[in-house]
Amino acid sequence: MFLKVLLLGFIGLSAGGVIAAGIFAFLAMIGVFPRIIGKTRTNQHIMLFESCIILGGILGNVSDLFEIPIHMGGQVFLGIYGTAAGIFVGCLIMSLAETLKALPVMGRRIHLAVGFQYVILSIGIGKMIGGLIYFTGYFGQ
Repeated sequence: MFLKVLLLGFIGLSAGGVIAAGIFAFLAMIGVFPRIIGKTRTNQHIMLFESCIILGGILGNVSDLFEIPIHMGGQVFLGIYGTAAGIFVGCLIMSLAETLKALPVMGRRIHLAVGFQYVILSIGIGKMIGGLIYFTGYFGQ
């Protein structure tokens, strides 16, 4: 019985590792990490970026798997985390959109030659305001 549990645990951890590696490879392939490093001009800290990405993935998986509560900072920590997660998701979406070449197609369809960055900014601000309204509890009242 112990050998069966040990084998199932090994298979589960191996499968989770393969899935996590695939997600990180996908994020690297669409250029999220290189784009952020290039925009911030912090090429000298690539090893630190890689270590933080790996450590964040490991700690996120462990805290989710073992349901470890995070008791630090209360609302302030939640606001900082939400801002950081929103920035990351925004970078991920923009990298994916550029990879799929969706933005130039949309620009040609609405015949927009200049000011496309304002369209993107207004979409982001609208998404942020909608999220703030929803999560502060005033949605649907």
